[in-house]
Amino acid sequence: MPKGSLDTHLFGKKSPLPWAVRYKISLGLASALLYLHEESEPCVRHRDIKPSKVLLDSSFIVKLGDFGLAKLMDHELRPQTTRLVGTLG
Repeated sequence: MPKGSLDTHLFGKKSPLPWAVRYKISLGLASALLYLHEESEPCVRHRDIKPSKVLLDSSFIVKLGDFGLAKLMDHELRPQTTRLVGTLG
């Protein structure tokens, strides 16, 4: 992706993102999660969202990447957590 991942902007040596761009990225990520959790069939749980998996195009449009730990679920079933997955914080 032309602008790389979000972690390079948060933790790299680049200048801080303007608040308008941060807001745009936040809305884009929220929109992606809404689609995965509510609108896709079946429901997709990513289970490992972190800045390095939030990819940014040339206009700072968010693309969510790396679905290696994702889980497909039925909308009718309530999510049940039985074990910890993803990257430990």
